[in-house]
Amino acid sequence: MITTLLVANRGEIARRIFRTARAMGLATVAVYSDADADAPHVREADQTVRLGPAAARESYLNVEAVLAAARATGADAIHPGYGFLSENVAFAEAVIAAGLTWVGPPPAAIRAMGLKDAAKALMIAAGVPVTPGYHGESQDPAHLAREAGSIGYPILIKAVAGGGGKGMRKVERPADFTEALGAAKREAAAAFGDDRVLLETYVARPRHIEVQVFGDAHGQVVHLFERDCSLQRRHQKVIEEAPAPGMSDEVRQAVCAAAVRAARAVDYVGAGTVEFIADASDGLRADRIWFMEMNTRLQVEHPVTEAVTGQDLVEWQLRVAGGEPLPLTQGQITLNGWAMEARLYAENPAAGFLPSIGELEHFVLPESVRVDTGVEAGGAVSPHYDPMIAKLIAHGPSRRVAAHRLAAACAQVQVWPVRTNAGFLARCLEDADFLQGEVDTGFIAARLDALAGARAPSDQVLAAAAQGLLSQTPVPAAEPQGPWSALTGFRINGPRQGQVRLYRDGQAVTAPLVDGPLSADVLLDQAGAIVVFEAGEAFAFTGTPPQAITGEGPAGDGVVIAPMPGKVVAVAVSAGDKVLKGQTLVTLEAMKMEHALTAAFEGVVETISVAVGDQLSEGVVLARLTPSA
Repeated sequence: MITTLLVANRGEIARRIFRTARAMGLATVAVYSDADADAPHVREADQTVRLGPAAARESYLNVEAVLAAARATGADAIHPGYGFLSENVAFAEAVIAAGLTWVGPPPAAIRAMGLKDAAKALMIAAGVPVTPGYHGESQDPAHLAREAGSIGYPILIKAVAGGGGKGMRKVERPADFTEALGAAKREAAAAFGDDRVLLETYVARPRHIEVQVFGDAHGQVVHLFERDCSLQRRHQKVIEEAPAPGMSDEVRQAVCAAAVRAARAVDYVGAGTVEFIADASDGLRADRIWFMEMNTRLQVEHPVTEAVTGQDLVEWQLRVAGGEPLPLTQGQITLNGWAMEARLYAENPAAGFLPSIGELEHFVLPESVRVDTGVEAGGAVSPHYDPMIAKLIAHGPSRRVAAHRLAAACAQVQVWPVRTNAGFLARCLEDADFLQGEVDTGFIAARLDALAGARAPSDQVLAAAAQGLLSQTPVPAAEPQGPWSALTGFRINGPRQGQVRLYRDGQAVTAPLVDGPLSADVLLDQAGAIVVFEAGEAFAFTGTPPQAITGEGPAGDGVVIAPMPGKVVAVAVSAGDKVLKGQTLVTLEAMKMEHALTAAFEGVVETISVAVGDQLSEGVVLARLTPSA
């Protein structure tokens, strides 16, 4: 019987687990790093314990510190959430050895499914179809290159211990294999402490289908139907839904049965997700859907399954961990309607999805849908952790209704000065092909310019910005209020001017003066900017010309600067090297992802100002190039 639950995680997942724990009458314990000392999940717990500095390795990944926190607070159970230590076998074993209840699967199941190559061999033995490829032990680059040639290009390099797209690279031709292999291994080592990879055939029109499974200690295993997570960018899920579009009852039964077989093969207990890749070239067919991996934890996208089944999966986890049987049998679990989840990231789609960090001066999320978030207005987005700041979840009687509700919710997001992908999400959900169910993992990449390109302000936005400019200079209370109090545009012996000049991104724009209310919302921020929100986008204006900018020039002038805070993980060139346009110069790691900074033109490297391991702030000069003669 669990009485006090420690959640070895942070942010929205910690808050989500606390919500169910409180409803079940459990006491809660939060752990935190220095970066999260005042985070909402910390304030909401009954007890709190500091783990260490901001770096995850010194805090959330510190096994002994988490166990010490449990001892100090009298916690008798630990829930790992997802990410961090959630699939760490040594941590699970340490929790159990300490006499605590581990809210997760048996360590043996985590170990069996933790390495993709071994897991696939196990699945073959269990009669679960797997993707063709190389899952052998050899990590010799020459051997891997030969295996890639045998499989046939394009191929996919995947980290053996990987997940979330980290340590994964698509390779189109043999000439690119060595560089891609090196990048995948670096990223895998940084994310998982294991740089081993496997190779798979690249599916031309892949769909990402996953099945939620649950097992208990009494030998029962059930599924809670499938989810479709095909809308991805750089192998990171963006929008998830349940059920999967285009899934027939026959194919659903086959895929879900395969997932249950996979779970039974490792005597699975608790919540898990069996992930499949489907070749959707000819629709969803049972003989064209293959096992990819099993995530031995709760998933980020679990709310869509909760919405369509009416079940609280965290409650199921806690009850099963406490020794209870599964709450329902397979026949009692039913589908109801459609649900979709959008991941709200702190990033700027118009700038190549660069991470955006800083204080959340203005943070307003919609009230029309379920919102799971780990931050609040007045807080901050840290460079130390994942850039996801919220999940928006909509439910409806049909797929189209759920999509429209979620698109409307994304359009209502207002965040500043941190940038988000809210407008991008809304456009994805409103896309005609998406609404028809024509989705695959290449959906976003094929429409990237239309979905993520910079948006020009609409006439409504410009008019709202003009009104915002007027409101920056309010008339003193002693002066008469009325039509003459808005002095902008007023001229003696002449009609009122109907336009004002504003500045956006250093460029002058003309904005109309419109009387009466406008649909766009306006914020006057702490720096004096006029920020207008529309359709999930934030447009910033000033009423005066920008000051002359001093210092380093843009990359097009030969100066390469860090576009965000990050750590240098690779320097590909040296001073004096000749480089081609688009060639990678320096690779930064920020928010758990690698970002390659490239040459803007063909030329010669004049200087390299950084080295591997350097921790940089935004705007630091990385390199200088001179154009070829």
